[in-house]
Amino acid sequence: MTLPDSIVPKRSELDASQGAVVVEFGTPWCGYCRAAQPLIREVIDQTPGVRHVRVEDGKGKRLGRSYKVKLWPTLIFLRDGQEQSRCVRPETRQALKTALERIV
Repeated sequence: MTLPDSIVPKRSELDASQGAVVVEFGTPWCGYCRAAQPLIREVIDQTPGVRHVRVEDGKGKRLGRSYKVKLWPTLIFLRDGQEQSRCVRPETRQALKTALERIV
């Protein structure tokens, strides 16, 4: 899992975001994160108009703590900056699709 966004957004930026945003917390070395990537990419890529922000989480990382992230991967589904749903260690397409439906 590579995290292409080298600039981690601030919580205030996410809170002020407009539209549908999925914030994915994980790490490159997390087995659960790597295993979930094909499923996450497939479902999110099939949903136009959704911004996908990948954030490397871990010790000393405040953004994940501000969302009370405890396990990876955790996906937070935001609509206009407000959390509508979350998926922790998603295993099925339906779990992700259901969460996405709440923000699109």
